[in-house]
Amino acid sequence: MFTGLVKEIGIIKAVYPNQEGVEIVVQSKVLLPEIGIDDSVAINGACQTAVKIKDNCFHVQTVHVSLEKTTLGSLKSGDEVNLELALQLKDRLGGHLVQGHVNDVAKIIRIDSKGENYQVKLKVSPQQMKYIVKEGSITIDGISLTVSDVDKEGSAFMVSIIPHTWSNTVLRNRTVGSAVNIEVDILGKYVENLLFYKQNHTNSSPTLTEEWIRSKGF
Repeated sequence: MFTGLVKEIGIIKAVYPNQEGVEIVVQSKVLLPEIGIDDSVAINGACQTAVKIKDNCFHVQTVHVSLEKTTLGSLKSGDEVNLELALQLKDRLGGHLVQGHVNDVAKIIRIDSKGENYQVKLKVSPQQMKYIVKEGSITIDGISLTVSDVDKEGSAFMVSIIPHTWSNTVLRNRTVGSAVNIEVDILGKYVENLLFYKQNHTNSSPTLTEEWIRSKGF
Protein backbone atom coordinates (compact mmCIF):
# COMPACT_ATOMS: atom_id res chain seq x y z
CA MET A 1 0.00 0.00 0.00
CA PHE A 2 1.25 3.48 -0.92
CA THR A 3 0.13 7.10 -0.52
CA GLY A 4 0.89 8.55 -3.96
CA LEU A 5 3.54 10.92 -2.61
CA VAL A 6 6.65 10.56 -4.76
CA LYS A 7 9.79 10.39 -2.64
CA GLU A 8 12.44 10.33 -5.37
CA ILE A 9 12.98 10.42 -9.10
CA GLY A 10 15.05 7.36 -9.98
CA ILE A 11 17.01 6.65 -13.16
CA ILE A 12 16.64 3.52 -15.27
CA LYS A 13 20.16 2.10 -15.68
CA ALA A 14 19.32 -1.03 -17.67
CA VAL A 15 16.46 -3.19 -18.92
CA TYR A 16 17.16 -6.89 -19.51
CA PRO A 17 14.54 -8.98 -21.36
CA ASN A 18 14.15 -12.49 -20.00
CA GLN A 19 11.73 -15.40 -20.14
CA GLU A 20 9.60 -14.00 -17.32
CA GLY A 21 9.37 -10.49 -18.82
CA VAL A 22 12.11 -7.94 -18.12
CA GLU A 23 14.52 -7.21 -15.29
CA ILE A 24 14.65 -3.47 -14.64
CA VAL A 25 17.62 -1.87 -12.89
CA VAL A 26 16.84 1.43 -11.13
CA GLN A 27 19.39 3.82 -9.68
CA SER A 28 18.27 5.41 -6.41
CA LYS A 29 20.16 7.78 -4.13
CA VAL A 30 17.51 8.75 -1.58
CA LEU A 31 15.51 5.58 -1.03
CA LEU A 32 18.17 2.93 -1.63
CA PRO A 33 19.43 2.81 1.98
CA GLU A 34 15.86 1.88 3.01
CA ILE A 35 15.17 -0.65 0.25
CA GLY A 36 15.76 -4.30 1.03
CA ILE A 37 15.23 -7.54 -0.85
CA ASP A 38 11.49 -8.34 -1.14
CA ASP A 39 10.46 -4.74 -0.40
CA SER A 40 7.63 -3.25 -2.44
CA VAL A 41 8.50 -0.17 -4.49
CA ALA A 42 6.10 1.79 -6.68
CA ILE A 43 7.73 2.60 -10.03
CA ASN A 44 5.59 5.14 -11.87
CA GLY A 45 2.71 3.87 -9.75
CA ALA A 46 3.19 0.16 -10.45
CA CYS A 47 4.01 -1.96 -7.41
CA GLN A 48 7.17 -3.99 -7.96
CA THR A 49 9.35 -6.15 -5.71
CA ALA A 50 13.05 -5.53 -5.19
CA VAL A 51 14.88 -8.77 -6.03
CA LYS A 52 18.49 -7.54 -5.94
CA ILE A 53 20.47 -4.61 -4.50
CA LYS A 54 23.79 -3.80 -6.15
CA ASP A 55 25.96 -0.78 -7.01
CA ASN A 56 23.56 1.99 -5.90
CA CYS A 57 20.73 0.30 -7.76
CA PHE A 58 17.86 -2.03 -7.04
CA HIS A 59 16.53 -4.62 -9.49
CA VAL A 60 12.92 -5.67 -10.09
CA GLN A 61 11.52 -8.51 -12.16
CA THR A 62 8.56 -7.21 -14.16
CA VAL A 63 6.33 -10.00 -15.43
CA HIS A 64 4.43 -10.10 -18.71
CA VAL A 65 1.05 -9.13 -17.24
CA SER A 66 2.57 -5.95 -15.76
CA LEU A 67 4.20 -5.12 -19.09
CA GLU A 68 0.82 -5.46 -20.80
CA LYS A 69 -1.11 -3.33 -18.28
CA THR A 70 1.38 -0.54 -17.59
CA THR A 71 3.97 1.70 -19.25
CA LEU A 72 6.86 -0.21 -17.64
CA GLY A 73 7.46 -2.09 -20.89
CA SER A 74 8.42 1.15 -22.65
CA LEU A 75 11.13 2.11 -20.14
CA LYS A 76 14.67 2.39 -21.43
CA SER A 77 18.08 3.27 -20.03
CA GLY A 78 18.24 6.92 -18.94
CA ASP A 79 14.50 7.34 -18.31
CA GLU A 80 13.38 9.00 -15.09
CA VAL A 81 10.78 7.25 -12.93
CA ASN A 82 8.74 8.18 -9.86
CA LEU A 83 9.63 6.11 -6.80
CA GLU A 84 7.79 5.48 -3.54
CA LEU A 85 8.39 2.86 -0.87
CA ALA A 86 5.42 1.03 0.65
CA LEU A 87 3.52 2.82 3.41
CA GLN A 88 4.38 2.17 7.05
CA LEU A 89 1.63 2.32 9.68
CA LYS A 90 3.39 5.23 11.41
CA ASP A 91 3.52 7.34 8.20
CA ARG A 92 1.30 10.34 7.51
CA LEU A 93 -1.32 9.64 4.85
CA GLY A 94 -0.60 12.80 2.88
CA GLY A 95 -2.12 11.55 -0.38
CA HIS A 96 -4.69 8.75 -0.50
CA LEU A 97 -4.60 4.97 -0.22
CA VAL A 98 -2.87 3.67 -3.36
CA GLN A 99 -2.45 -0.04 -4.06
CA GLY A 100 0.12 0.20 -6.83
CA HIS A 101 -2.22 -1.80 -9.10
CA VAL A 102 -2.44 0.04 -12.40
CA ASN A 103 -5.96 0.00 -13.86
CA ASP A 104 -5.36 1.68 -17.19
CA VAL A 105 -2.85 3.48 -19.37
CA ALA A 106 -4.13 6.96 -20.16
CA LYS A 107 -2.98 9.42 -22.81
CA ILE A 108 -2.33 13.11 -22.17
CA ILE A 109 -4.42 15.05 -24.69
CA ARG A 110 -3.91 18.63 -23.47
CA ILE A 111 -1.57 20.62 -21.23
CA ASP A 112 -2.39 24.23 -20.36
CA SER A 113 -0.12 26.40 -18.23
CA LYS A 114 -1.82 28.69 -15.73
CA GLY A 115 1.08 30.79 -14.50
CA GLU A 116 3.30 28.18 -12.86
CA ASN A 117 0.42 25.74 -12.49
CA TYR A 118 -0.51 23.22 -15.15
CA GLN A 119 -3.93 21.92 -16.19
CA VAL A 120 -3.61 18.45 -17.71
CA LYS A 121 -6.38 16.61 -19.55
CA LEU A 122 -6.12 12.84 -19.95
CA LYS A 123 -8.14 10.32 -21.91
CA VAL A 124 -8.87 6.89 -20.42
CA SER A 125 -10.90 3.86 -21.46
CA PRO A 126 -14.70 4.29 -21.02
CA GLN A 127 -14.70 1.39 -18.55
CA GLN A 128 -12.66 3.45 -16.07
CA MET A 129 -14.71 6.66 -16.23
CA LYS A 130 -17.35 5.38 -13.83
CA TYR A 131 -14.71 5.34 -11.09
CA ILE A 132 -13.49 8.89 -11.76
CA VAL A 133 -15.42 11.71 -10.11
CA LYS A 134 -14.89 15.44 -9.81
CA GLU A 135 -12.87 16.31 -6.69
CA GLY A 136 -12.11 12.62 -6.19
CA SER A 137 -8.66 11.06 -5.92
CA ILE A 138 -6.70 9.51 -8.77
CA THR A 139 -3.13 8.30 -9.21
CA ILE A 140 -1.10 9.29 -12.29
CA ASP A 141 2.31 7.60 -12.64
CA GLY A 142 2.20 7.00 -8.89
CA ILE A 143 1.26 10.60 -7.98
CA SER A 144 -1.82 11.19 -5.82
CA LEU A 145 -3.87 13.94 -7.47
CA THR A 146 -7.34 15.44 -7.26
CA VAL A 147 -9.67 15.32 -10.26
CA SER A 148 -10.57 18.92 -11.08
CA ASP A 149 -13.14 18.14 -13.78
CA VAL A 150 -14.54 15.25 -15.81
CA ASP A 151 -15.68 14.81 -19.42
CA LYS A 152 -17.78 11.65 -19.28
CA GLU A 153 -18.74 11.72 -22.96
CA GLY A 154 -15.13 12.13 -24.02
CA SER A 155 -13.83 9.56 -21.49
CA ALA A 156 -11.46 12.20 -20.14
CA PHE A 157 -10.67 14.05 -16.94
CA MET A 158 -8.61 17.03 -15.79
CA VAL A 159 -6.09 17.49 -12.99
CA SER A 160 -4.37 20.62 -11.75
CA ILE A 161 -0.63 20.32 -11.04
CA ILE A 162 1.12 22.68 -8.64
CA PRO A 163 4.68 23.83 -9.47
CA HIS A 164 6.32 21.65 -6.78
CA THR A 165 4.67 18.46 -8.09
CA TRP A 166 5.47 19.34 -11.70
CA SER A 167 9.15 19.97 -10.93
CA ASN A 168 9.71 17.05 -8.55
CA THR A 169 8.08 14.21 -10.46
CA VAL A 170 8.34 12.75 -13.96
CA LEU A 171 5.37 14.89 -15.02
CA ARG A 172 7.99 17.45 -16.01
CA ASN A 173 8.95 15.08 -18.86
CA ARG A 174 5.41 14.44 -20.10
CA THR A 175 3.97 16.07 -23.21
CA VAL A 176 0.76 15.81 -25.24
CA GLY A 177 0.56 12.22 -26.44
CA SER A 178 2.50 10.76 -23.50
CA ALA A 179 1.15 7.55 -21.95
CA VAL A 180 0.82 7.41 -18.16
CA ASN A 181 -0.22 4.79 -15.61
CA ILE A 182 -3.60 5.35 -13.97
CA GLU A 183 -4.97 3.87 -10.75
CA VAL A 184 -8.52 4.80 -9.78
CA ASP A 185 -9.64 5.10 -6.16
CA ILE A 186 -10.30 1.56 -4.88
CA LEU A 187 -13.23 2.80 -2.76
CA GLY A 188 -15.33 3.24 -5.90
CA LYS A 189 -14.82 -0.40 -6.85
CA TYR A 190 -15.85 -1.62 -3.40
CA VAL A 191 -19.04 0.46 -3.56
CA GLU A 192 -19.81 -0.91 -7.02
CA ASN A 193 -19.31 -4.46 -5.79
CA LEU A 194 -21.59 -3.96 -2.80
CA LEU A 195 -24.31 -2.39 -4.93
CA PHE A 196 -24.44 -4.69 -7.93
CA TYR A 197 -22.68 -7.98 -7.21
CA LYS A 198 -24.78 -11.15 -7.14
CA GLN A 199 -23.45 -14.60 -6.47
CA ASN A 200 -23.78 -16.85 -9.51
CA HIS A 201 -24.97 -19.85 -7.51
CA THR A 202 -27.96 -18.10 -5.89
CA ASN A 203 -30.97 -16.10 -7.02
CA SER A 204 -30.89 -13.83 -3.99
CA SER A 205 -30.55 -10.09 -4.32
CA PRO A 206 -27.52 -8.30 -2.91
CA THR A 207 -27.96 -7.11 0.65
CA LEU A 208 -27.16 -3.55 -0.38
CA THR A 209 -28.97 -2.29 -3.49
CA GLU A 210 -29.26 1.04 -5.28
CA GLU A 211 -33.02 1.01 -4.61
CA TRP A 212 -32.45 0.56 -0.88
CA ILE A 213 -29.94 3.42 -0.79
CA ARG A 214 -32.33 5.73 -2.68
CA SER A 215 -35.12 4.82 -0.23
CA LYS A 216 -32.93 6.18 2.55
CA GLY A 217 -32.63 9.55 0.82
CA PHE A 218 -29.22 9.22 -0.79
